[in-house]
Amino acid sequence: MAHSHAVVRIDHQNAKVLQFGADDLKDEEIRARTDHTRQHGSGVRTEHEFFGEVCDALAGVGEVLVTGPHTAQSDFRHYVDKHRPAVAQRIAGWETVDHPTDGQLLALARQYFL
Repeated sequence: MAHSHAVVRIDHQNAKVLQFGADDLKDEEIRARTDHTRQHGSGVRTEHEFFGEVCDALAGVGEVLVTGPHTAQSDFRHYVDKHRPAVAQRIAGWETVDHPTDGQLLALARQYFL
C-alpha cells in the first residue's frame, strides 16, 4: 500500500524510513555496506548504493521529510538532486535532528505535515 507521507532519519551508516498514513505505519531500516569497492578506492560507490536503496524505499510516497545530521542530509540531498530528481521533487523538507526515538520522529513528521 502506498503511503501519503514518510519521514527518513539518515546518517552515513543507516537510514530509518517511516511511511505513514492516517491509520497505518510501515517501518524499514536500511544499513549501508561497510566494504569499499576497488573501482573508486573509497566508499563513494557504496554510499551511492546506500542512498539508492533509501530512494527505492520511498517509492510511491507522496511527500517526504528528511532528518538527520547536517552532513548526511547534505550528501543525500546532493545524491537525489543529481541521480533521483523524481525523489527530490517529493522531498518537502529537511530538518537537522540528533537521535530521536521512532515515536519522536513520527511525531515530528505528523506535525510537519499538518
